[in-house]
Amino acid sequence: MPKLLHVDSSPLYGHSVSRELTSTFVEHWKAAHPDSDVVERDLNATVIPPLTAEWVAAAFTPEIARTPEQTAALSLSDTLIAELQEADEYVIGVPMHNFSVSSALKLWIDQITRVDKTFSYATGTPRGLISGKKATFVIASGAFYDAGTQFASYNFVEPYLRALFGFMGVTEVVFLTVGGTTALNHGQDRAAFLESHIKAVAEHAKAA
Repeated sequence: MPKLLHVDSSPLYGHSVSRELTSTFVEHWKAAHPDSDVVERDLNATVIPPLTAEWVAAAFTPEIARTPEQTAALSLSDTLIAELQEADEYVIGVPMHNFSVSSALKLWIDQITRVDKTFSYATGTPRGLISGKKATFVIASGAFYDAGTQFASYNFVEPYLRALFGFMGVTEVVFLTVGGTTALNHGQDRAAFLESHIKAVAEHAKAA
C-alpha cells in the first residue's frame, strides 16, 4: 500500500495558496492510488520547540545510554522521522517567508535532520539514510523568483530544500512554484489566478 506524507506549513489556512494546492495534490494522488494511505502533518497545529543544548546532547548520545529525560526530549523528533521513513512519497506546502521557508517548516526540518536517523557520517563522509522516496514541494511566493527574473538571487527556498533533502537521501524532487500571489490581495480573481497551477499540480499528482 503506497503511503503519502502530506505536510503543510502556511499559517494562513483558508487563504493559503500552498495549502490549497497540496490539498489538490492529495485529492488527485488518492484517486490515482485508491489502495493508499495519507498521513497529514500540519506544522502550524503541531507544537514544535526549537532545538536546545539538551536536545543536541540527547541526539548525539547513543540510544542505549540515554537518560529518560533525553529519550523524552527526542520523542517528537522520533515521531516526525518515523513519518518520513514510513511514507513512500511526500508533498510539502512551502510558503516563502523573507526569501526562505516559514518558521514552522524550519522547526520541523531541525527535528528531522538528525544524525544516525536521517543522515550518517559513519563512513567519514555524509550519507543520507532516507532513500527511495519522492518529494513534491509546492512553493507559494508573493513575488516572482524564478530563474531569469529580477529577484531570482533572493530565492533561498528551492536551493535550500534541494540541498537539505538531498543530504538526507531524497534526490527525486519536484518543485511546483506559484509566484506573484500578492496579486490576490489587490483584486485578482483567485480561481482565475490558480487555474493553471491547480491543473499542473493535479497532472503531476496523477503521474506521481
